Amino acid sequence: MSIGIPVKLLHESCAFIITLELITGELFRGKLVECQDNFNCRLEGVTYTSRDGRTSKLEHAYVRGSKIRMVILPDMLKNSPLFRKMDKHLAAQKAAAGRNAAGRGRGRGR
Repeated sequence: MSIGIPVKLLHESCAFIITLELITGELFRGKLVECQDNFNCRLEGVTYTSRDGRTSKLEHAYVRGSKIRMVILPDMLKNSPLFRKMDKHLAAQKAAAGRNAAGRGRGRGR
């Protein structure tokens, strides 16, 4: 079993500032130090925002992946090599589908 694109993107965002929103509505924003395939994340230099809007600073935070609702990643990851590989793969699939569809239909061989 291979890991999916969201997990690969999370791994590529290590050493960048990310924001995690939990299912409880709390926010954690800090430098992603370590992440696991199940979205468990370890952050440093964290700004924690509670549901009522109060903020506090934390040195470290460990967030369990099953409690994460949303992850906000840096914009610079849209230029990631992961997407270039995916674009090449999709182009190859479209080309193969076009070749296969050319011989289909009625009247073939008449």
